[in-house]
Amino acid sequence: MDLQRINDFAWRIPKHGKMRVDGIIFASRRMLEDIRKDESVQQVINVACLPGIVRASLAMPDIHWGYGFPIGGVAAFDAEEGIISPGGVGYDVNCGVRLLRSDLAAEDVRPRMREVVNQLFRDIPTGIGSHHKSFKLGPDDMKHVLKDGAAWAVKHGFGDEGELAHIESAGCIPGADPQALSERAKQRGCDQLGTLGSGNHFVEVQEVVEIYDEQAANAMGLFPGQVTITVHTGSRGLGHQVCEDNIEVMLAAARKYHIELPDKQLCCAPVGSPEGRRYFVAMAAAANFAFANRQVITHWVRAALEHALKMGPADHGIRPVYDVCHNIAKFEEHMVGGSSRRLCVHRKGATRAYPAHHPEVPAIYREIGQPVLIPGDMGRYSFVLVGTDRAMEETFGSTCHGAGRLMSRHAAKRACRGRNIEQELAAQGILVRGASRDTVVEEAPEAYKDVAEVVDAVAGAGISKKVAKLKPLGVIKG
Repeated sequence: MDLQRINDFAWRIPKHGKMRVDGIIFASRRMLEDIRKDESVQQVINVACLPGIVRASLAMPDIHWGYGFPIGGVAAFDAEEGIISPGGVGYDVNCGVRLLRSDLAAEDVRPRMREVVNQLFRDIPTGIGSHHKSFKLGPDDMKHVLKDGAAWAVKHGFGDEGELAHIESAGCIPGADPQALSERAKQRGCDQLGTLGSGNHFVEVQEVVEIYDEQAANAMGLFPGQVTITVHTGSRGLGHQVCEDNIEVMLAAARKYHIELPDKQLCCAPVGSPEGRRYFVAMAAAANFAFANRQVITHWVRAALEHALKMGPADHGIRPVYDVCHNIAKFEEHMVGGSSRRLCVHRKGATRAYPAHHPEVPAIYREIGQPVLIPGDMGRYSFVLVGTDRAMEETFGSTCHGAGRLMSRHAAKRACRGRNIEQELAAQGILVRGASRDTVVEEAPEAYKDVAEVVDAVAGAGISKKVAKLKPLGVIKG
């Protein structure tokens, strides 16, 4: 299909066939060449066919093929007449990113990076099925983690209460119901709190190499030459099981409520139905587990750097800048057609990007807007941005979430056959440790889009504003 140009960074798929709204893709013209190579554009069209969708089916420039919804997809549904879909959230509920700032200078830490990376790898379990041998949640603690999120971790000594203001939704999605989760889901999560998982999840030590907006950077405590740490992980096996448990339920619900599905992976239920409500409260519980997971990992990051650098807590000043969700459905108020409407906003591989003065932006960032954290591949750079008024007007306060894959994991393995990715990155001054060689190869930099191009597209579209650029120094991968 020929896309209609809205501007240099936005393209329309006109409503046709069974689409209820237009599709809109945010990307540069050059990026469209890659976007057209998979089925993600068709997935944007499919989402536009779902009942109760509002305004448009949206896709960010990091879009690529996903389960049901494209990864990089955003769709808002009327809270009374719309639907909720596990495919619009994904298997890794509240996969997200946390950025930590420090008082450390990269020039001082760089000579000790091998010790830092090795200690992080020892202290933070990584890889498929990774778990803490000595840290297992009992039924009562699991219940409180699922209901309270990051606050549970703080209460148990993993950080302090002031850090909760630096997390989206203060680290807790309200309405979570632990009883909506299967025993299998809880069992899978009981020993995985504080673990990184596999695939594209990572902990990365970085250097701030460029500042674009001094006011916003100052508010976040960022400065050139500074060491920062990014944590990227989600709800682990627990969240995966929540999605899996609800897929068959939603397929039956779609038949029960006579919802025509262009793709069965878009299985869904009316938001207010018993099936829809049960999925939401289970998903919220999994999201809270992910918030707690990143809070506990923050504790292990501090401990690892203290051990590797032979320093105490007062010396490093490691504190959260912000923590954002990537895979989530949330009830939010947005202006539609001149009036405020309550919507169920699905962000799958997309980041909330609220502007300055929005009441849900923490007071510490009220004058600059919500921090937006966009990690790139482990060989190039990541970015910090802030949300904008235009994002509220055009994307329900949403933006991209990362670089977005160019190659499947199998294709990356084929492309990198015979190469030593760790050595190549070490030659660039980037130390990498992975749970397996396959993990590192699958995550090779060329497997991803250039995140700078992705960020330039959302900045060009006006739905985010650049604040800082971060360069990797050392990475542990799942």
